[in-house]
Amino acid sequence: MNQLQKQTADYLEYCQNQKRLDIKTLRAYRIDLSQFCRYIQPADILETTPELLESFFAVLHQNYKPRTVKRKIASLKAIFHYFEYKELLDKNPFNKVQVKFREPALLPKTIPLHTVEAFLSIIYKQLSNAKTDYQKKNALRDAAVIELLFATGIRISELCSLHAESVNLYDKTILIYGKGLKERKVQIGNDDVADILKKYKRCYEKEITDCRYFFANQNGKKLSDQSVRRMINKYTSLAAIDLHITPHMFRHTFATCLLEADVDIRYIQEMLGHSSIHVTEIYTHVTMSKQKDILTTKHPRRNFCI
Repeated sequence: MNQLQKQTADYLEYCQNQKRLDIKTLRAYRIDLSQFCRYIQPADILETTPELLESFFAVLHQNYKPRTVKRKIASLKAIFHYFEYKELLDKNPFNKVQVKFREPALLPKTIPLHTVEAFLSIIYKQLSNAKTDYQKKNALRDAAVIELLFATGIRISELCSLHAESVNLYDKTILIYGKGLKERKVQIGNDDVADILKKYKRCYEKEITDCRYFFANQNGKKLSDQSVRRMINKYTSLAAIDLHITPHMFRHTFATCLLEADVDIRYIQEMLGHSSIHVTEIYTHVTMSKQKDILTTKHPRRNFCI
């Protein structure tokens, strides 16, 4: 291991053990830092100059979307703060670099409610028409997964990482460990959702015991993110839905529907597990677009003959 590799490895170990960052954040840091290290080789990372940083940023802007560039720069900025904290460098090159650029505001993509209903209907149809126990168990688990995604706005990573004891179907609550191991409890407010979760738990009792996670496959292994994505693609196709649906779109739909129903944004922030209200506020732009549609098509002024 050369000096550059050791420096980045020490930093990632610090992020894991001291900052307690989650595995996906660590993976992103590793990718971003490796990319920078390849760019500067054979130079010493501790001798990085503001000019070198700026040239690297220019390369990033040529190859990635603004949101990705922003993340990669943040990863790099964090390691230089670490070097500064450890007194490994005299001057932080980021102190002489202006990192400001406009990121296009992308509204979160939601699923129309009639499409969510059609999506769930096709799963329950598969469940009622199942010819084998294997098909029935799959459809039962799939219904439980999608119902929980939509009922709570849970992230797919959080759903797949739910421990068996984190789901309390007696008081209808789930304990979620979100980003940065932040804990939050979300209520299951719909009896039909609670009922399908109870049926799933009874049916998968052995598999849940084997893997100790609430959502499992029929081999007794923890359900993976990729399995949920394949599941969604399967039912999108079966329902002939002309829309690419991702797990995160259920989360966006959950938040947008609550906001449009006049739920206080701070309650939504808590349910989503956002650390900052500014992250949740992106959904207000969605409701503004809905407001525009309503006022354009429904306001009586459009019928005046003047």
